[in-house]
Amino acid sequence: MRKIRERYRYSVILLRELVRTDFKLRYQDSILGYIWSLLRPLLLFLILYVVFTKLLKVGNAVPHYPVYLLLGIVLWNYFTEVTGGGVGAIVGRGDLLRKINFPRYTVILSGSMSALINLFLNFIIIAVFMIVGHVGVTIRALWLIPLIVELFFVSIALSFFLSTLYVRFRDLSYVWEVLLQLGFYATPIFYPLSRLPHKYAVLAILNPLAQIIQDARYVLVTRRTQTIGQLYHSGYVWLVPIGITLILTVLSMLYFKKRSRNFAEEI
Repeated sequence: MRKIRERYRYSVILLRELVRTDFKLRYQDSILGYIWSLLRPLLLFLILYVVFTKLLKVGNAVPHYPVYLLLGIVLWNYFTEVTGGGVGAIVGRGDLLRKINFPRYTVILSGSMSALINLFLNFIIIAVFMIVGHVGVTIRALWLIPLIVELFFVSIALSFFLSTLYVRFRDLSYVWEVLLQLGFYATPIFYPLSRLPHKYAVLAILNPLAQIIQDARYVLVTRRTQTIGQLYHSGYVWLVPIGITLILTVLSMLYFKKRSRNFAEEI
């Protein structure tokens, strides 16, 4: 344990400083500062809530729909913040990479940890919505912890992969923006999964993001939320999105490690 601590001590210190710097600089020139990390999901929530409850009447049949919707937005925003920021993370730190020799992975991890702070801040807002909406909390809410861990790994895995590709292919940022827009509508964030035909729902839920969001709603908001286990009538099917996350994590880190040796020359 002592050797492990000594080996990664520098990385931990560097990671802490990068997270602190990133969090301070993100809203440094804005008037509202850190409040924007709370306002962004709330403003999107307000728009979607009005559209899908007052106009399209989609959310009226969902118990505690305001919390149901806000939880989906917050979890999706974390994913987009980590991956969107991860795309240009290595290139953005190009000057630092050329001057100092340090573990490259700390650049990607710092963005994810900074987004994780925002995620926890947003959960305070969710807690307020739950209190106002009289949403009861049970012991099942503890399952939210492994779900956030799964979300962290799928987000960081894609960040490692995207940041590595972006060093050579600078058009990737525009492509990823389009893919995120498609993913937002393909993932059951503002509509219940039950609105999809069964043949499409069973495919959509295999997406780790969809599985995480639906499971989080099930354990925190309402048991009327469809989960992957209910759709497939089996608990073992959870291994599919978890397996996808693990495979993606291993492959992306191996690819990042292989390419990171040449980052300073290619940037």
